[in-house]
Amino acid sequence: MTKDEIAIASKIAADSGANFVKTSTGFVKGGVGARIEDVKLMYETVAPYGLGVKASGGIKNYKDALALVDAGATRLGTSSGVDIILGERNV
Repeated sequence: MTKDEIAIASKIAADSGANFVKTSTGFVKGGVGARIEDVKLMYETVAPYGLGVKASGGIKNYKDALALVDAGATRLGTSSGVDIILGERNV
């Protein structure tokens, strides 16, 4: 997806009454998961409407999780929650 497509899709979700927009299904096999620049763009697009952003896909460690939250994610979808929390102790 292009940046314009991400912004348009996020705006459509907001106009449709969604509560959140999400980066991907979370299933990433040879593809791209949550990217900081996409989360930031989605956040900037939907924050004025009061929507949250769920970053999902490829989030495996504390550093990446924190960067996505800093970019505007209000929720994370990950199968590595325990590793993220335990890894935080090593930062």
